[in-house]
Amino acid sequence: MPPVSDPADLEREAALARLFELHYASMLRLAVLLGADDPENVVAEAYYQIYRKWRRLRDTQAAEAYLRSTVCNLTRMRIRHLQVARRHVENPPEEVVASAESTALLHDDQRVLIDALQQLPARQREALVLRHWLGLKESEIAAAMGISCGSVKTHTARGIAALSQAMEARR
Repeated sequence: MPPVSDPADLEREAALARLFELHYASMLRLAVLLGADDPENVVAEAYYQIYRKWRRLRDTQAAEAYLRSTVCNLTRMRIRHLQVARRHVENPPEEVVASAESTALLHDDQRVLIDALQQLPARQREALVLRHWLGLKESEIAAAMGISCGSVKTHTARGIAALSQAMEARR
């Protein structure tokens, strides 16, 4: 690859390197918690997309929010793709094996919670992960999920109720 000589390209490269250093682990955890079967690839694709669209970002300070939205959208699309693909497979796989990275991110005491979280509908799971794991505000969650603040409140409330019920049933 030839050396980058354009100052704008140098700035983009440096900004993306900082973004990667600061947020890769949290984006990987987000993809894992949202149920991605290949979280590393989802996050890599998200960084690739932001790399391609960097010059079109209105506010480069919002790159983290854009990256988070991209991870959510890519995970959602990947899950939908897998659901469609599994409908057309004659012998679906019996057991999904998590990657070593995914397993290392989760402690034993978290696995029960993660299992219960995975049973929630996708929108409820996304709202809960963005709110309680990443600590985002309702407006940030709404932007990441592409829904209204009222829908965020609804999905969060229903998700907490269902998660509480599922956790109580497991005790």
